[in-house]
Amino acid sequence: MNSERPLAIVAGAGAGLGQALAARFENGGYQVVGLGRTKPEAVSGRFQTLDLADETAVPDAIADLIKAHEAPKVVIHNTAELVISPFLETSLGDHQRTWASMVQSAVLLAQSVIQPMIAAGGGTFIVSGATASLRGGARFSAFASAKFALRGLSQSLAREFQPAGIHVSHVILDGIIDTPRSRALHALDPLKMIRPVDIAESYWQLAHQPKSAWTHELDLRPATEGF
Repeated sequence: MNSERPLAIVAGAGAGLGQALAARFENGGYQVVGLGRTKPEAVSGRFQTLDLADETAVPDAIADLIKAHEAPKVVIHNTAELVISPFLETSLGDHQRTWASMVQSAVLLAQSVIQPMIAAGGGTFIVSGATASLRGGARFSAFASAKFALRGLSQSLAREFQPAGIHVSHVILDGIIDTPRSRALHALDPLKMIRPVDIAESYWQLAHQPKSAWTHELDLRPATEGF
């Protein structure tokens, strides 16, 4: 086993926030393994191609990582499947795909890591939420319903496993994350967007809070964002 550096797993380690998270924890002394369907061009730490909604592949992949590196100290669930369409044009398949990408993947990830983390003395499990975690908008039925479910799952995990030493934190990202893709899509002033490196710094702080003052839910937004 490689126990020189603690393991951090970033599920949904694509370009943008996923890689900013991987870079922050890699620079902080962790052995980072990113997981996702598509490998980004630039990668921090290691990257493993994986369908995070695959009920067979995920437990096997996590078991292999734990065997090689010991149980993770930090696990971040950062997957997303954004469907924007009128409700009557949003198919059941759209809802199922969105739920599988964000909720089923979180269930599989948590089932695979929580018990080993408890046995190893605890750790942190962080879930990326969104504005849609709190309120559903027109044309966001699939995305919002999955994000609501993910928030409820995070609350349940926190209440069940916090006494066993697992810090479960849900982060509401209330704003547009600054990436080349989002700049092209929204034509928004970057000063009104959330920088991935700044989000990553907040995740780092959550992962290192003392047990006497744990944060379960944190909302992050640009200073210009209305709320």
